[in-house]
Amino acid sequence: MIRLAVPSIEEDDLAVVRETLASGFLVQGARVAEFEQAIAAYVGVKHVIAVSNCTAALHLSLLALDVRGGDLVLVTTYSWVATANVIELCGAQPVFVDIQPDTFNMDPQQLEDTLKRLMSTPETARRVKAILPVHTFGQMANMTAITNIAKQHGIPVVEDAACALGSKWEERQAGSWGLMGCFSFHPRKAITTGEGGAITTNNDDLARKVRALRNHGLDPEAPASDFIRPGFNYRLTEFQAAFGTSQMKKLDRIISARRRLAQNYDNLLAGSTIQSPASPAESFHVYQSYIALLPAEATSRRAEIIRQMKEQGIETNIGTWHMPLTTYFRVRYGYRPGDFPAGEDIFTRALALPLYEGLSPESQDTVVNALQQKV
Repeated sequence: MIRLAVPSIEEDDLAVVRETLASGFLVQGARVAEFEQAIAAYVGVKHVIAVSNCTAALHLSLLALDVRGGDLVLVTTYSWVATANVIELCGAQPVFVDIQPDTFNMDPQQLEDTLKRLMSTPETARRVKAILPVHTFGQMANMTAITNIAKQHGIPVVEDAACALGSKWEERQAGSWGLMGCFSFHPRKAITTGEGGAITTNNDDLARKVRALRNHGLDPEAPASDFIRPGFNYRLTEFQAAFGTSQMKKLDRIISARRRLAQNYDNLLAGSTIQSPASPAESFHVYQSYIALLPAEATSRRAEIIRQMKEQGIETNIGTWHMPLTTYFRVRYGYRPGDFPAGEDIFTRALALPLYEGLSPESQDTVVNALQQKV
C-alpha cells in the first residue's frame, strides 16, 4: 500500500520516549519546557505554550482574547472543522470569508469587503473580536495583506498554522505574524508527537493567560499553587514533548524532502488535466499535503476515484472541508450552495496525493499513472 502519509519516526525518537517513560516524570516538566524552547527558537517568538492538540491551541487562543457569546470571528471557509468549531465553543459566531482559488487561503479582498460591511454598523462592529486565517496544507495565507487590513480596524489576528511549521511568507515564519499562532503535531504533519499542539506569541499577558488556561487555571508564576481562573486540562505529556524535541531536529530535512517530492509531482502532472497546487513567489510552502485539483468533469466521480485508487493499493483523500456547507453550520446559519463559490469549487475538486519523507519517486510515478487513467 502506498499510504497517504507516514510519519518520520526513527530510533532516536523511540529512544528518547523510552527514556522519558522510564524516568517516571510524565506530565508538564522539563521535557515540555525544552520542546517549547525549541519551537520558540525556530519560529522566532518569545513564548510557546505546548498543549494537547491544535484544537486546544485555537480554543485557548480565542479564550485568552476574551471571545465570548455574541462575538464574531472572521474565518476562512476552507479548513478542517476545528477551525470554526472553536469559535462556536466560545459561544461566538464564525463569519466565513471565501478563499483564493489558487492558494486555497483566505482572500484578502473578501476579508476587506466583509469587514467593511461589519464595521459600518456600531452594533456589529463592537462584536468583531478576531480574524482567524488558515495556512492551508502548509502554505501561508497572504499575511502582509491580512495583517494590514486587521491593523486598520484594530482587530487581533490568530494564525491557524496547524499545517505550517517551517512555512514562511516574505521570509517570515508562520506563527510569528499574528498576535498568536497555533500549530499541530498530528501524524500527518511534518513532525509529530502523536497528538499535540502549541501556541506562539510575543505577548507576555496572553502567554500567562494561556499557561493558566491549559492547566486547570493554575497561576504559572505564583511561588505557591493558586488557581486564578477556571481552566482546562489541555496539557502535553513529557514523553510527547521529548518525542517532539527529537522530531524538531529533523524538521528542516523533512521539509526539504517534502518540497522535493512536491516538485516531482508538479513535473509528473505537467500538461495533464490535473492541476498542481500553486505557490506565490512570496511563499515558502512546506507541503503538509500535496493537493491536486481534478478537472471539473471528474468532480462527480471523486469518491469513486478514491475507492478505485485504494483498490490498487494507493491511498488518496479529499483535501479538507468547505465548512459553511457541513450540516451543523448549514443548518444553524442557513448557508446555501453558491454563497462562497471559490471554497465550494475547491472542495469538490481537491484530491490529496500520498506525500511523506520516505515516498519514492517510483511510487509517485505509480500514483500519477493510476490517477491519470481514472480522470
